Amino acid sequence: MKKGHEPIRECICCGKKFPKAGLIRIVKNNTGIYVDAEKASEGRGAYLCYEPCCLEKLVQQKRLHRAFKQPIEAAVYQEIARHIEGLRKAELREEQRSES
Repeated sequence: MKKGHEPIRECICCGKKFPKAGLIRIVKNNTGIYVDAEKASEGRGAYLCYEPCCLEKLVQQKRLHRAFKQPIEAAVYQEIARHIEGLRKAELREEQRSES
């Protein structure tokens, strides 16, 4: 049976390409800028991999400014960083459960 097409996206920090499902989507729309956990919200999306150095680059080099072509407030970066850390911790717990 033929496998369906799997979309590939690029991390805005490291430039590596990954399957869309393996990345964190950050979206900008009329309601603001936030992590799109469902990966289905309308609006312009930017993708970030799970590497800790990429989260650092996102904040330090203000990569969302470039991706969304507008200045982004520091509070938005902080909220996104907290959300991503929560996702990472949940993923680690899930990996530990599956190894047990």
